[in-house]
Amino acid sequence: MLLDLLHLLTTPAPRAQRRLGYLRDSIWLMSRARRCRRAWAPHLEASRAVMRAAIAGVERRDTAVVLGSGLLLDVPLADLAGAFRRVVLVDAVHLRPARRAIRAFPNVEALTADLSGAMALMTGAARDLDPGLPSVCAAPETGLVISANLLSQLPIRPVERLEASRRPLGPWTPNDGDAFGRRIIEGHLDALAGLTARVCLVTDLDEIEEDRQEQVHARHDLLYGVRLGNPESAWSWELAPFGEMARNRRLIHRVAGFSNWRP
Repeated sequence: MLLDLLHLLTTPAPRAQRRLGYLRDSIWLMSRARRCRRAWAPHLEASRAVMRAAIAGVERRDTAVVLGSGLLLDVPLADLAGAFRRVVLVDAVHLRPARRAIRAFPNVEALTADLSGAMALMTGAARDLDPGLPSVCAAPETGLVISANLLSQLPIRPVERLEASRRPLGPWTPNDGDAFGRRIIEGHLDALAGLTARVCLVTDLDEIEEDRQEQVHARHDLLYGVRLGNPESAWSWELAPFGEMARNRRLIHRVAGFSNWRP
């Protein structure tokens, strides 16, 4: 708890990211990753394997971009730094452990950006959703763009903010949030589809809550009905093992990996 507070107070982050909860979410994720490192290990290695396959298939070795670089636990940073002249890591927040890892590679840089496209809308700086990617993604020298376990995360805070802001103004239904979440996901995919660079996509698809008898108590579609086609690889991620969320319940995410995604 004290370590989390220290990160909350000392991590450089734009005010909007703090207001919308992105910094707090990143710190919470770091704490859970530390507690659940054994349960997460197969998922992290499977994610890195998909990204390594993408690296191996790239001909243009000038620039690589990682969207949703986060804590870098699922990103083969050394492989990227060794294969490309320049590596750009993009996320809303870069915590201290990630910044420390980046310093080991002189050709790796961090870029702070909102990848949901919704931050400007939520803070009143824009009137509509803008899911555009950083310009480096479309640069002619960029050979690889990785969306790293990011897609399902993009709508979480914006949908919560929509719900909170609309309740005082009138009736709010889950369909409103679902439609907005789907727009954010489709916007990210449309932006990726417009790139000439190779696109590597790793994302969780749905969440299952089950008990120790493997009885399913809840299932959630994390992509709001968006379908991605048949992945090259798929696996289960034990996001919250027994005892993390509840003594006799655990959360499992189904994950898909595409080393060369196209719609």
